[in-house]
Amino acid sequence: MQQILKSAITDIRAAIAFRRVWIALAAEDIGDQHRRTTLGPLWLLINYLLFAATFIFLFNPNPADHTYPVYVATGLLVWYYLMEALSLAAGLFQREESFIRGTTLPISTYVMRTALQCLIRAGYGFVGCVIILVISGVVPTWSWLGALPGLALVILVTPAFIAIFAFAGVWFPDSQFLVGNFMRVGMFITPVFWSGAGEGGLRGFLYYFNPFTYFLEIARQPIVDGTIPWSALGLCAFITALCWVLALYLLGRFRRQVALIL
Repeated sequence: MQQILKSAITDIRAAIAFRRVWIALAAEDIGDQHRRTTLGPLWLLINYLLFAATFIFLFNPNPADHTYPVYVATGLLVWYYLMEALSLAAGLFQREESFIRGTTLPISTYVMRTALQCLIRAGYGFVGCVIILVISGVVPTWSWLGALPGLALVILVTPAFIAIFAFAGVWFPDSQFLVGNFMRVGMFITPVFWSGAGEGGLRGFLYYFNPFTYFLEIARQPIVDGTIPWSALGLCAFITALCWVLALYLLGRFRRQVALIL
């Protein structure tokens, strides 16, 4: 086990040494996806605002509730970030097959490239989230700083998520379709624009037994009602630790086999 951990850390350290490579590739990915468009990456901002506006105006159970736009805007920001990371992760190594076979770049390079790409795209969503908060007339308070640990956990768990699902995609190629379909449905069974807190039945079950609920709440609750969800933070920290343990094991145990299996 010690050798596996050492191998994983060696790969991650090598990827950090190549950080200029995956930073440049991540930035290039964003540009290539919007090449020849008039607005370029601004479409990411527009898409976020359109989705948020749809949920806010069509699904608001109480139009007099001025916290609902904040609830949707913050929840959608985190959900989009996680959804894109997991959707891209499942087919990551298949997409990078030519690079993996033709270069000696560490496997972690591709993981970090994808994580940074998702973070850059989320940056445009963050701008959209701020726009909605301003339009909603929300006044920032010091309690908003309580969202920073939650956002840090969301960002920290992302490379582990990506590594796990990327390795799963190597052994089970169908997983990229399973993950893609699940994440599309997941938007509606995750409390992005609805809340099941304190409820029973199916709605309460989907709220309390959905791990994504807690990753949304640790970033959303300090902004919506000014409180810090300590129990949710603890659970997310535990999930993050477990994911990193599994990601390090997969990375140290199977990283050399990826090129042979593809």
